[in-house]
Amino acid sequence: MKFDILVIGSGPGGYVAAIRAAQLGLKAGVIEKENLGGVCLNWGCIPTKSLLKSALVYDYFKHAEEYGISLSGEAKPDFMAIVKRSRGVADDMSKGVQFLLKKNKVEVLTGSGKLTGKKKVEVTGTDGKKTTVESDHIILATGARSRELPNLKIDGKKIIGYRKAMTLTELPETMVVVGSGAIGSEFAHFYNSMGTKVTLVEFLPNVVPLEDEEVSKQLERSFKKAGMKVMTSSTVESVDTKGGKCKVKIKTKKGEEEVEVDIVLSAVGISPNIEDIGLEELGIETENDKIKVDEFMRTNVEGIYAIGDIVPGPALAHKASAEGILCVEKIAGHHVEPIDYTNIPACTYTSPEVASVGLTEKAAREEGYEVKVGKFPYTASGKASAAGQKDGFVKMIFDAKYGELLGTHMIGANVTEMIAEIVVARKLETTGYEMIKSIHPHPTMSEAVMEAAAAAYDEVIHL
Repeated sequence: MKFDILVIGSGPGGYVAAIRAAQLGLKAGVIEKENLGGVCLNWGCIPTKSLLKSALVYDYFKHAEEYGISLSGEAKPDFMAIVKRSRGVADDMSKGVQFLLKKNKVEVLTGSGKLTGKKKVEVTGTDGKKTTVESDHIILATGARSRELPNLKIDGKKIIGYRKAMTLTELPETMVVVGSGAIGSEFAHFYNSMGTKVTLVEFLPNVVPLEDEEVSKQLERSFKKAGMKVMTSSTVESVDTKGGKCKVKIKTKKGEEEVEVDIVLSAVGISPNIEDIGLEELGIETENDKIKVDEFMRTNVEGIYAIGDIVPGPALAHKASAEGILCVEKIAGHHVEPIDYTNIPACTYTSPEVASVGLTEKAAREEGYEVKVGKFPYTASGKASAAGQKDGFVKMIFDAKYGELLGTHMIGANVTEMIAEIVVARKLETTGYEMIKSIHPHPTMSEAVMEAAAAAYDEVIHL
């Protein structure tokens, strides 16, 4: 078999790259050893959002009286039904990717792919049979897996990773979640909502540590209000799994503390899947466990490209998709611009949600900007009050000299939908005054964007 473009991995970077290649008239193939759609679709982005939606529905039932609704009996979560729904959603989406690949005449090769030459890939099928295929251009999109700490080895039973966290057969009574990035915070929120007594442990001083400090503090307050125990500036020293429970030793600023729980969820980041794909054989350069690429995703070996979690930058599905499209369009001879990595939004689907793009206030000041900062709280939003979701705010940072929108940081209901407005505004180099004069519909959560911009320029009306 001979392809114009062959992609190893069918995650949100891989399958998107293959489809775009086919759209451009190139003969495209994709190699996948597990499920089409990769980790994001099958074990990450999509099924976790299904779990979190169930948690939100359950939360509405628990607070139904606040909305003037009386229930005849107590609402109870059916944990296995929630997990089953989540898996069903993932399965449907995977079938959707299969349909899209077939529709665009992308050939799917089932198995593991390994580079054996500049234009050759060895595919090992599930039956162990090896086949060599050729392609003028080969894109590596092999994704990542749960990172393991030496003192936190995942056994799949008492110490688990994100995959097992989505398919537990019963709801644990108690749980320690190690790591408060997007994955850790989302699972901590989900299990806490279901009724599990959750302890969230974070090594750094703030939860969701990559976010603006004010956002981190607000999310921590919301977590604690929901009954979660949050331990920042803390590390898990050891986990004893010999007995019926897990004995977790946690080092804090005040000393060492031991908690006893049913399950420990390790959410301390991810490790790129760069082993056994032929990098060493071809001399492809890596740095800090990531493949080195240029602005068009080209490695140091001609005809070999890499995208997604295995290259530098945030490990985000939409970033991988953008890189895949950029890479393929460059190969096809289109005029393309390098990705602006400062304008990639990040979202965390907790309750309240978190979304951000651009510089934090601290980073902007450290870079030497004189800034104007505007902040509008959800407590002043009519739509948030009507929805009963008043935790949160929108914070915007502008360059005081030119009015450039340097960054926006949101926490609250619906902010993962609202952040796209900011991404487009920054792409178009929109100024603070242009944001203020762009009429936003009332009543909506999105009004907080206009109001936060106005607050930065001392023109806010509703504060």
